[in-house]
Amino acid sequence: MGAVRRGAITQHQAEERLALLAERQASLERTPPPFIYAVLDESCINRPVGGPGVMAGQLDRLIAVAELPTTVLQIAPYALGERRAFDLPVRLVTLPDRTMVVYAESATQGRLDRDSRVVLPMLTAYHQLQAEARSQADSVAMIEQLRKGAP
Repeated sequence: MGAVRRGAITQHQAEERLALLAERQASLERTPPPFIYAVLDESCINRPVGGPGVMAGQLDRLIAVAELPTTVLQIAPYALGERRAFDLPVRLVTLPDRTMVVYAESATQGRLDRDSRVVLPMLTAYHQLQAEARSQADSVAMIEQLRKGAP
């Protein structure tokens, strides 16, 4: 992991982060499965991370997730430029009681907010991003094309 090589985190912290990510991935297998609507920046699929084999596995996983009946996966093209709504990862979550929360994270911290004055503008920005992103079919085709170039 690049952060370990740079000395930003320890190997133990990297392992903790990977365990958390694996736990999040496992939640896709629960019953009932969560509904997921995701818009990824095009850089997420074009920036090689971990070498060709790792990248191929990541692209395969994205295609598999996009095939789930409870998932919509879209790619926000580079061409959106400054119209891209978010600079950092943002998760909008609808809880079982139908309330919404937003979780935004940076390299150093995460923030969870339930205040509708924060959540509603984020929801609006997400919907605008989703409307300008590639369709799911076009997004999957783009990932598959990239995958053909990976080992």
